[in-house]
Amino acid sequence: MHLNPYGADAVLLAVNLVTNPATTADELADRCEESGVESRLVRDRRVTAADLAAVRVALDEWLRVVDAPDEQTRVRLANEMLAKYTEHPRLTNHAGDGWHMHYRPDDVAVGRLVATLISTGTALHLAGRGISRLGRCATDGCDNVYADLSRGGRQRYCSPACANRDAVRRHRSKAN
Repeated sequence: MHLNPYGADAVLLAVNLVTNPATTADELADRCEESGVESRLVRDRRVTAADLAAVRVALDEWLRVVDAPDEQTRVRLANEMLAKYTEHPRLTNHAGDGWHMHYRPDDVAVGRLVATLISTGTALHLAGRGISRLGRCATDGCDNVYADLSRGGRQRYCSPACANRDAVRRHRSKAN
């Protein structure tokens, strides 16, 4: 069985790269490998400065999806990313490790590969978990993004640290 690289891992890679941007091609390769998203494919290719620039463009587009003011805008922006970065789905067994779906040709540059993974993963995340499952941290002064993978779909913070900080702030404001 081949696991779907277009799901939560791709969305979490986007969160990771937006929160702590890769500054070099090697760092981008490392982050992709750490995320587990098509890491073998990234390492088999030479990651270039052009790939890093392409990923930054895709992440800027992805942030517009995150920051969309309403569902219709979010869907439109996600669809624009899909139209730009994906192609018709196809079955492939390019590595001999089992048949699986791809939404891109097998031989693309790493920048396009990551953009395809992020756009497809985001669309699957939103369709499968809910259109509102991306956002910015609710803690004052924190602008980090999150992808809500919680069971109940009520995540509002980028991390437990921010959730705790906000809870302490609310508690102290009630005490005064």
